[in-house]
Amino acid sequence: MLTENIVKSVPKVLLHDHLDGGLRPHTIIELADDLKYKKLPTRDKDELAKWFHIGANKGTLVEFLKGFEHTTAVLQTKEGLERVAYEMMEDMKDDGVVYVETRFAPVYHANKYLYLEDTVKAVLNGLERGKNDFGVGYGLILCGMRNMKNTLEIAELAVNFRKDGVVGFDLAGEEGGFPPKKHIDAFHFIQRSNFNITIHAGEAFGKESIWQAIQWCGAHRIGHATRLVEDIVLDQKEEVVNFGDLAQYVLDKRIPLEICLLSNLHTGAVDKLENHPFGILFKEKFRVTINTDDRLMSNTNLTKEFLTAVEYFNLNFDDIEKITINSMKSAFIPYEERLRFIYDIIKPGYQKVRAEFSKSKQPQV
Repeated sequence: MLTENIVKSVPKVLLHDHLDGGLRPHTIIELADDLKYKKLPTRDKDELAKWFHIGANKGTLVEFLKGFEHTTAVLQTKEGLERVAYEMMEDMKDDGVVYVETRFAPVYHANKYLYLEDTVKAVLNGLERGKNDFGVGYGLILCGMRNMKNTLEIAELAVNFRKDGVVGFDLAGEEGGFPPKKHIDAFHFIQRSNFNITIHAGEAFGKESIWQAIQWCGAHRIGHATRLVEDIVLDQKEEVVNFGDLAQYVLDKRIPLEICLLSNLHTGAVDKLENHPFGILFKEKFRVTINTDDRLMSNTNLTKEFLTAVEYFNLNFDDIEKITINSMKSAFIPYEERLRFIYDIIKPGYQKVRAEFSKSKQPQV
């Protein structure tokens, strides 16, 4: 029986988490006070947490994204950004996460007092302090926004900070009407710089978005990829009949898919958790990873996401270990570091919990 304590205790790896989607409610209130921001719907931290979750759980990505108006509004200072990055690392430690790649869009935090470079430095300072205090490894991904024209500038910013903890470039925001190929200059710059690309694709738009992300923009990972199932033919028993060319390519090339179960339910990417294509993708041995997306909005953490997968898709202990290793293999840090996490931290951690679990099952004399 996979209990919450067991899942929480094993080493986990998180690749798709938005920094401005995971603030602590009381931190939002305190930062709002510092900035004299008066637009919060409530100043009660418990009620504020409920407000974010209810607002995000309306079945559309547009509604889901509205909460970010408040989280980005209070993240307009170096101190605020550093604090939230540091607190995120503490939250990761408490959740059993040993390595995290968090992401944010610098453009949303350089409106008043900061330059784009200031925002990145502040977040990296918080992450580094968190690493030192909590022992969690990290990488930072910078997001360009689909509806803006400055994505090349953000791509250049990401490469400029590659020696300081930035590990990749992402394209985020509403998919409809903003195809990834419109930002081809940014992706060409990242490719020519031998750097890492992940792209939100196939969440609120079809498989064409995934195809563009990979074949036009050179994505090394795909965020969400929920609509990849449109390129898979199933029979009446939900068994795979065959793969389309895109799905076969993603499978063969081992392109990692950053699956976010609860977020996909809340944004309406799936109508019910049991209908999420994760079950099919995992069974057919796509390289799936499990992630949180926005912890505040979805009232989640990585333990809860794995427990959701256990409940709806019958994952067992070995499956969780396999997905965790897949996630670490897919991280954007150097190969040697990935191996160190796998062989020095992840595998020994699972072996320890497995041994303790087996011991607890032994008959007492």
